[in-house]
Amino acid sequence: MKILFICGSAEPGKDGVGDYTRRLSGELIRIGHEVQILSLCDHQANQCIREKQVIENTTILANRIPIQESESQRLLFTQETLNKFQPDWISLQFVPYSFNPKGLPFWMPSFLKKIKGNYNWHIMFHELWLAIDAESSFRHKCIGKLQQFIIRKVAKSVDAKNVTTQNKLYQYYLQSHKIKAEVLPICGNIPLTALEKNISAFTQFVLFGTIHHGAPFEDFIDDLLKISKQFDKPIKFVFIGKNGPELDSYTTILESKNVDYEILGIQSESVISQVLLDSDYGISTTPYFQTEKSGVYAAYKEHQLNTISVSRNWTPTKGHYTIPQIIKFEKNNLEINATPVQEVNVNNIAMQFINSISIS
Repeated sequence: MKILFICGSAEPGKDGVGDYTRRLSGELIRIGHEVQILSLCDHQANQCIREKQVIENTTILANRIPIQESESQRLLFTQETLNKFQPDWISLQFVPYSFNPKGLPFWMPSFLKKIKGNYNWHIMFHELWLAIDAESSFRHKCIGKLQQFIIRKVAKSVDAKNVTTQNKLYQYYLQSHKIKAEVLPICGNIPLTALEKNISAFTQFVLFGTIHHGAPFEDFIDDLLKISKQFDKPIKFVFIGKNGPELDSYTTILESKNVDYEILGIQSESVISQVLLDSDYGISTTPYFQTEKSGVYAAYKEHQLNTISVSRNWTPTKGHYTIPQIIKFEKNNLEINATPVQEVNVNNIAMQFINSISIS
C-alpha cells in the first residue's frame, strides 16, 4: 500500500506530530508499505524541498513546504508530490496550530478540496478545539467555536473514509459533530533502544519533557513522602529533556523537602531511553483527561513505566471516564501500586492503522 502522510512540520526533534509521523512511517516501510511525508507549513524549511530522513535505520522521503510559502505554490508542490507518488491513501495528521499560528487554518478546507486525484483520505485528529474544559476562558470558547467550524469543514472537504483520534474523550467530542472516529493510540517519539534496566540505589521518578503550569507538585511531594516507607529504596527525581521554566520551582520544592534529584537536560534518544527504562515511575503534568495525546505518556508506556498524572484542574464539559493504567494524583489520597503496563509499541500501532484503513 502507498501512503502519503500530511503534517505541519517535518524537522526532526522540532515538532511532536512530525516526529510521531516519521516513526509511524518508518515502521510502515519496514513492514512492506511505501510511505512519504508532506509537511504543508514547515517552520524550519527555507524553500520547497524533497529530502531523505532516517529514523530507526529506515529512510523516508520528506516533501517540505515552508510556512511562508504562497498558497498557490503550496498547492502546486502538493499536487506535484501526489502526481509523482500516486498514493492509495492520504493521511492528514491534524492539529489546528500546525497549519496556522493562531490555530485557525481557515484556508485549509478549500485548499484540500482543490487537490486533484482519486485518493482515499484518512484523518488523525491529534488535537481538537479549545474550550472543551469547564475552566476555559471566554476568549478560548470563541476560538474553540471557530475551530469546530474548521474541523467540520476539513472532514467534509476530503470526504474522509477513515478517521482516528488517540483517546476516548476526543472520540466523544468528534461524535457530537457526527464525525465517527476510532481510537488509535500514538507511539512515543523515543524508540526503546535500551537493552536492560540498570540497578539503582533509588526508587526513581522521571519527569521527561515540558512541565505544564499549574500542577500541584508540592502537594504531590508531601503526599509521596507520607507513603515513602512503602518503597524499599530512597526516592529520587530525574528531570530529562527540555523541561521549561517551571523546572526551577520544582527543584526548589525538592530541595526544601530534602529529596534527591538530578537534572540531565536535553539528551540523545538513546540516553533518554536508558533513563526511562531505569526509572520506576513516570510523572505527567499534562491534564489527566488529555494524557493519552501526550508523546511523553506514550514514551513512558513503551518503556513499561507506570504513569502518575500530577496536573492542574482540567475538567471536560462532557464525557468523563477513567484512563486505565494512569494513577491520578488527588491531594491526601495518593496510592501508588505498580501494575504491569500493557505493551504498546510502534509496530502494534502501525498494524492497527493498516487494519483500520484496509477495511474502510
